[in-house]
Amino acid sequence: MNGLLESTYGLAWKLAIPLLSRHRRLREGLDERTLKSGLPDQARVWIQAASGGEAYLAWEVLRNLRPPAGGLSVLCTTNTSQGLGVLRRAAGSGDLAPGLSVQTRYFPFDAPGLMERAVAAAAPEVAVLLESELWPGFMAACRRHGTRVLLANGRMTEKSLAGYRRFPGAAKLLSPDFVLAMSPEDARRFEKLFGRERVALMPNIKFDRLARSTAPGDENPLAELVSPDTDFVVLGSVRREEERQVAEMLAGLLARAPRTVVGLFPRHMERVESWLRRLTRAGVPCVRRSGLSAPAAPGTVLLWDVFGELGMAYGLARAAFVGGSLAPLGGQNFLEPLGLGTPTVVGPHWENFAWVGRALLELGPLREARDGGAVLEALLAFLNRPLDREGVRRAVLGYAASRTGGAAAVCGRIAQWLENT
Repeated sequence: MNGLLESTYGLAWKLAIPLLSRHRRLREGLDERTLKSGLPDQARVWIQAASGGEAYLAWEVLRNLRPPAGGLSVLCTTNTSQGLGVLRRAAGSGDLAPGLSVQTRYFPFDAPGLMERAVAAAAPEVAVLLESELWPGFMAACRRHGTRVLLANGRMTEKSLAGYRRFPGAAKLLSPDFVLAMSPEDARRFEKLFGRERVALMPNIKFDRLARSTAPGDENPLAELVSPDTDFVVLGSVRREEERQVAEMLAGLLARAPRTVVGLFPRHMERVESWLRRLTRAGVPCVRRSGLSAPAAPGTVLLWDVFGELGMAYGLARAAFVGGSLAPLGGQNFLEPLGLGTPTVVGPHWENFAWVGRALLELGPLREARDGGAVLEALLAFLNRPLDREGVRRAVLGYAASRTGGAAAVCGRIAQWLENT
């Protein structure tokens, strides 16, 4: 980053941090984001995962890392509390190789001064950014300290590419040392920006995670919330822009299948209160998940106000809708319920997951619906003609099996760079 640009960028952050400090989701971990609580310990590898989804990808990378003699220290950072929870579980899990030492923290605000201090303290030899994160302050600090930067599981939309190309200097300033792209389309976009010699194709790490999915068992801690003889439908990761359609769909579902219990998961927790008001005005029986300790009565909406339970809920559901797909938002992760054997419906907007391929729709457990009304019909069809959960799992995991290897590809590049430092 040249001096003028860095000064301007730093000034923008100086003005922004007081405002961001009042942001509901950023207040948590503020001292780590601003380094007031101290600096990270030294780590040979720094892995940055934006939120919960990317943190699970980081977990797959950690599972595949093989420390050299003497061990390997890794710093894992994230921007959200959900992501930090996942990273902490990964660090404490028993499936990491001996000799791997993992510290977890919030990612500092990208102000050049903060990033200079953080990178100098951690002194990583390799930095791994997951999916689409290109942080100017972080990357400039890495460049100054000789840290090689890998963008892994890289994705880039045409809109993002057009934005970068409007500013000719951006590509040079934000250029990682290498990009491992998740699809041929993403690879071509990165090549236009950074050059063909810096880009290669890799399998998407999400397939690795899907292939590791295990069948839900009796130990599911949410089992006591839904009676085994009750149809349970999950509406997961619902975004604000699609709430009206989802509300209409939900009303239709309870009208036509009145003994169903519905688990409603807003994508962002601050939408819980709005949903509570909406459902109360509509006369829909509704209870907060945090207030439920006995099986929900048929015809009830469970409004989820507890983090980290969406996957477990998918494991109990007879059918699921995955949001972010009824409005042009790109879609949320529909592979998670499928990997647990749950028939799943998405809207027409799942561009963020186009890499999965439309061939998955031909297997049957995944259906695409044009609008909220069509989603309702698809969910009712799954309830009226239930699919065998284990059969769903086998079909989906078989689809994923030939597409795994992304985490190993990332770890191969990390090992190569560490050996050559």
